[in-house]
Amino acid sequence: MRNAWQELSGLLLPVACAGCGRPRTELCTDCGAALHGVQARRVRPSPLPPGLPAVYAAAPYENAVRAVLLAHKERGALGLAGALGRALAGCVRAGTGRPGGVGPLLLVPVPSARSSTAARGHDPVRRIAAAAARDLRRGGLPAQVLPLLRQRRAVADQSGLGARQRRANLAGALELTAGGGRLIRHGLLRHDRVILVDDLLTTGSTLAEAARAVRQACGSGREPSVHGGCRAAVVAASPSAFEIDRN
Repeated sequence: MRNAWQELSGLLLPVACAGCGRPRTELCTDCGAALHGVQARRVRPSPLPPGLPAVYAAAPYENAVRAVLLAHKERGALGLAGALGRALAGCVRAGTGRPGGVGPLLLVPVPSARSSTAARGHDPVRRIAAAAARDLRRGGLPAQVLPLLRQRRAVADQSGLGARQRRANLAGALELTAGGGRLIRHGLLRHDRVILVDDLLTTGSTLAEAARAVRQACGSGREPSVHGGCRAAVVAASPSAFEIDRN
């Protein structure tokens, strides 16, 4: 019900750009260009957490980009998922090229705590991933969203924590869902590419933990090329990234 009301109110109430406040547009041309006007690039947090896959981001987490992400994530501006998904799709293309082989690109959202999803009334990362998958399919790349991961234990609020504290907070916190385990046991991930998705890269601890969970389930240790029950090159994508160290 909350999602339906948010979408309806977006049609009926006056609209302003989420990035700069310009009236009568949800995202103006200038703020859209800040989000996806340049080619996505690889980003590396400092210090680099162990096991972090190659991460590609579309833009720094600042100014209009920061405002757009927060409007979608915390204020329920659901219409912005399309623009954020387009930026994420650019990250996926930069990280994977145009892969051949059998099967689609698998966009795996980093899971949020159930309490956070309930409080927001939506799952922002999964929504952005779905928009990105649609954009990729329109461009000829088969892609689908596959929520393979879940939280196996509670974690503390990450805000205010440094890189080491975040790694300790998240260590062992994620695992594959029962459905994800079945896919691996039956070899249904073979030849696919797994793209871990988050809406923001800070220290990289969350994406490193997600990669660990996938690799461990596939029996691959810390190597990006997964062997055994599945074969998946794990990379990660995010619409935005901090440009500062988070020591």
